[in-house]
Amino acid sequence: MGSLMWLFQFLLYFSQYQLAFSSSSPSYFSSSTHSLYRRDQTICNARSLEILDLSDNNLSGAVPQCLENFSALSVLNLRSNRFMETLPLAFAKSNVLRSLDLSGNQFEGPLPRSLVDCKRLEVLNVGNNKINDTFPYWLETLPQLQVLVIRSNQFHGPIKTSNSKSPFPMLRIVDLSHNEFSGHLPMRYFEYFQAMKNKTMPNKKYMSDENSYYHDSVVVTVKGIEIEMQRIFILFTTIDFSSNNFSGEIPNVIGKLNSLIVLNISHNSLTNHIPESLGNLTSLESLDISSNQLTGRIPSQLASLTFLEVLNLSWNRLYGPIPQGSQLSTFQNGSLGT
Repeated sequence: MGSLMWLFQFLLYFSQYQLAFSSSSPSYFSSSTHSLYRRDQTICNARSLEILDLSDNNLSGAVPQCLENFSALSVLNLRSNRFMETLPLAFAKSNVLRSLDLSGNQFEGPLPRSLVDCKRLEVLNVGNNKINDTFPYWLETLPQLQVLVIRSNQFHGPIKTSNSKSPFPMLRIVDLSHNEFSGHLPMRYFEYFQAMKNKTMPNKKYMSDENSYYHDSVVVTVKGIEIEMQRIFILFTTIDFSSNNFSGEIPNVIGKLNSLIVLNISHNSLTNHIPESLGNLTSLESLDISSNQLTGRIPSQLASLTFLEVLNLSWNRLYGPIPQGSQLSTFQNGSLGT
């Protein structure tokens, strides 16, 4: 498809989908799921855009570097394309970026450190790429970050933390699964995940404004199935550290995350007993700690998890009877691994 034809198609989308420049609505362009086959520098002329959604197309090559200069850009969604090479974006300190989704591409190299300048960032999703880096602990200072998805990349090594007083204070959804992280689970983060301890009802139901043209979405694994949340429920909380190389014990401090709904730390090399403190996770609906090297008995405290719908303790070294007269009695022996 020639450049002139692509430009015609681009302008067609401008008229066919919501693109507004009035003072009452944001500058918005979306061409998602409509099979654009290449990009064009025409987009670089639209610097007043606040929302740019080019997801689910066939765009390839490198990301246009001009996007760094979009001073009004609040949402950038390039999900599920064929972009490649290293992430070139160097965001200015004055940026207002709130949501960045680069998942499902072929990006390589490390995460750009300029992300630390995105002080308004609430959603960061770079899952399903080829990013090769250590854990981006420097993101912990972002005051509004609520969703961090770096699953299915080539992140590696132990999870280091800094000395910040309150790391990741707003984080509610964190997915580090299917990487090569090693060492112990990050006890300090579990201790400071304040948003996973808060059961206060918020003043809105979903992320992003209720009347916004754009709604954040994310793919999460629940009950062993990948589910796309087309709108992110503000009270949904999940920790997915599965399919890495974590070792050592499950920290007792996890039991303080009393608003946690999904916990998946399966397919690692975790040892010792299942901590009794997991019985304090009274909001938990899904618990998967299968395929580790855990030993001992199933703690009777898990019986207090009355909202639990999924429990998988299989492929460990557990022994002894299943606690009776409790929620655990509703699960098959195979999922309990005894």
